[in-house]
Amino acid sequence: MSAAATAVWGRAEQQDFRARVRGALLGGAIGDALGACVSGLTIDEIRAEHGPEALTDLTPVNGRRGAVTAATQLTLFTVDGLIRAQVRRDTGAWHPPTDVHRAYLRWAATQRDWGPDERRKDNGWLACEEWLYSRRNPSRDTLTGLGDENMGTLQTPKNPTARDAGALVRSAPFGLLVGWEPQLVCQLAVECAAQTHGHPTAYLSAGAFAVIVHGLARGETLDGSVQRALAQLASRPGHQPVTDALKQALGAVRQGIPSPARVASLGEAHLAEDALAIAVYCALVGEDIRHGLRLAVNHDGPSEVTGAVCGALLGVLHGETALPPAWLCELEGRPTLLEIADDFAMEMTQGPALHSPTATAPGWLQRYPRGAAELP
Repeated sequence: MSAAATAVWGRAEQQDFRARVRGALLGGAIGDALGACVSGLTIDEIRAEHGPEALTDLTPVNGRRGAVTAATQLTLFTVDGLIRAQVRRDTGAWHPPTDVHRAYLRWAATQRDWGPDERRKDNGWLACEEWLYSRRNPSRDTLTGLGDENMGTLQTPKNPTARDAGALVRSAPFGLLVGWEPQLVCQLAVECAAQTHGHPTAYLSAGAFAVIVHGLARGETLDGSVQRALAQLASRPGHQPVTDALKQALGAVRQGIPSPARVASLGEAHLAEDALAIAVYCALVGEDIRHGLRLAVNHDGPSEVTGAVCGALLGVLHGETALPPAWLCELEGRPTLLEIADDFAMEMTQGPALHSPTATAPGWLQRYPRGAAELP
């Protein structure tokens, strides 16, 4: 991370990076909102409700069109935690998993409180966004993993049998740490996933997703980024199901015209590794972002998961301007997503101008308090 903080960024590089960060966060949220419309329905039920072409547009869910789920909420708090880690580094404390965990605990408060608690001085601005105080179908293991202040680790993970995609869907921001090497990105995503999902396939899927996003954020191809993720997985115990799922996704690209049946052949989307494989396949074969997202959500299972993961991949690959405007304009929380995306890009490219061990912009500390998170 120090490389990102000290690198010299030209104007074009900063603009490209910001577009990719915005694309990842907004794209993931669009896919989340689109999939939430049909989550849990079978493809036959989706066609019965939306016609023979299945779902082709946003429809109302949670009281409005474009409403997001816990996947987007948690992604926002992942970004918040990563920015806090950078800011707290000036104090000599450096343990990003702790800062991310504290951010997830702030998210957990939004799931039980009526609104922001003004007595909490470490909330910063994100936890004061009232629209986030709404429970939007978080996975049970995510809630139980964050049910107390104890942080799960790889040595003592929370929910060691949890294999769902609850950790996968919040892990795109780790890949936006473009100044890190891929193995460090993977390790951080894995450690933070184990805070709620302790099964190897769940946390390794999160790590692989982060590495793929990392490659795309650095300007690599999607196929090349998947190959890099496979290389990162190879030495990690328990990687085989995730490796097999990604290889199956790559192989399916050459097996004919994309269809819901082809998507279904990649496995059960409620498992993290299968959800990742479906999202990767749809991102690879999609003619454009709209087509890729429609493929990603029209299947049996948790469509908001595969939609969110596919949307993040396509968003970071193509940048924010490639996102469908008609969906973007209705997206719940778009101002918040844009604000934290720009804050993250500014921190990564211009961090030394915002804070240092000897001087810090007071407005930045109000937004991202250093807090008093304890190191493990």
